[in-house]
Amino acid sequence: MITIALAKGRLAEQTIEILEKSGVDCSPLKTQTRKLILSGVNKDFRFIMVKPSDVPTYVEHGAADIGVAGKDTLMEENKDVYELADIKSGACRMCVAGFKDSGAGFNGNLRVATKYPNIAKDYFHKKGIDVNIIKLNGSVELGPIIGLADVIVDLVESGKTLEANGLVVIDEICSVSARLIVNKVSLKTKRKQIEPLIESIKKVVQL
Repeated sequence: MITIALAKGRLAEQTIEILEKSGVDCSPLKTQTRKLILSGVNKDFRFIMVKPSDVPTYVEHGAADIGVAGKDTLMEENKDVYELADIKSGACRMCVAGFKDSGAGFNGNLRVATKYPNIAKDYFHKKGIDVNIIKLNGSVELGPIIGLADVIVDLVESGKTLEANGLVVIDEICSVSARLIVNKVSLKTKRKQIEPLIESIKKVVQL
């Protein structure tokens, strides 16, 4: 049996569609239930429903063989897993944003509000800029507006939220989308089951 970790919410819905096109029976996932572990009819696959940020942890420790997680989560968590395919769901950008003139002349003691402290630290460290990271769990756009931070580091999809709050993208750190990840041991011990699934998924997302 192959265990697949799925992030709850919209990403799970997109992943289920891809898995079905790849030949995986996802019918148990389409029923209303509070169960967190669901098995396919033929018992070939088992699904566990977890928080998006926990998917890499389950895969790294072997509680799941395969998972789908956002590139932002993988960069932030830096787990020891194989990243084997870009499934192209949830495409957006990781950006530095702030008021229009706040990008002019970054200097020391820059205050950065973000949900992604490790990504932010790495980005500014590579630029040789000392920063004070302020960890927030929601609405990071408020940081510059109320004077808590000079800039933010966050995901940007359409940019409408930034625009509505008088902020602009100052720099793009990287592109972000959902990625297929695999436990390193599972790829060896369950290679005959996992490799055909990976190839099927790759074909589906390339269509």
